Amino acid sequence: MVSGVVSGPPAGPAPPGPALAVTTDLAHGGRWTSLRAGGREWLWRRDEPRRPHVAPGDAFADAGGLEECVPTVRGAPDHGDAWSRPWCRDGGEEYVDCPDFRLARRIVTEADTLVADYRLTAAPGYRFLWAAHALLDVSPQAFLGIRDATQTRLYPDDGAHRIDGAWPMGPVGGLPLDRLGPDDGTAVGAVVAAPEVSVRDGRDTLRLTVEAEGQPVSIALWRNLGGFPAGRPYRSVGVEPMLGRVFDLAAAGEHDAARVPASGEVRWRLTVTAGRDPRP
Repeated sequence: MVSGVVSGPPAGPAPPGPALAVTTDLAHGGRWTSLRAGGREWLWRRDEPRRPHVAPGDAFADAGGLEECVPTVRGAPDHGDAWSRPWCRDGGEEYVDCPDFRLARRIVTEADTLVADYRLTAAPGYRFLWAAHALLDVSPQAFLGIRDATQTRLYPDDGAHRIDGAWPMGPVGGLPLDRLGPDDGTAVGAVVAAPEVSVRDGRDTLRLTVEAEGQPVSIALWRNLGGFPAGRPYRSVGVEPMLGRVFDLAAAGEHDAARVPASGEVRWRLTVTAGRDPRP
């Protein structure tokens, strides 16, 4: 990204953003059902009657919000093994037990910042993907901020093949990937080798950052502008911090997935920060 030179006195510190508040539903996959900041709801939702009754192995029931997808996103099991199981709480920690691993998280909010600390325990050598599968309620004017020329893998269909390029890789269906509307009948996925993304919509900004020492991190994008599913398409925009660099664990190369070390656990952090331009 090219930086310009600005003359005049240095800018002061940015004003604090609106306070963040989160709601999770442990009985239904630990799903984040609300992420509010200053009266704005950031998470998109849709009526999906199958969602309350899913069982492990079921096809994904897209009700929106933020789903914890692990150990894969696409492939089998569909959207992973954690979203379809009830979670438990122990003190301030929320966790789910799956056949091959335990995923635990601790979410803390303070003012305009949310920090979610994760821990996955499994046998050493276990490989996995994780995505904070966040579907956002954004207008057609919203756009994404990621450093230009960052390595990007574009999946223009159901994931059967990919196109390698550089962010923002466009136009695709008339729009570069950093633009989130208006609806044009396309649906594409992408994985960008970046640890951070900002989502700007009008005066509001949401910044998401993922940190994981020794593990591959990225930002996944699902930009469905009325192109999916066939027959009954709807609009949904996923901005998804990830461990890994592909959607399907079965397609992961040597450095495309997280791996559990000899200690038997992997730890990582997701930080979400809300901002609002004070100018009307």
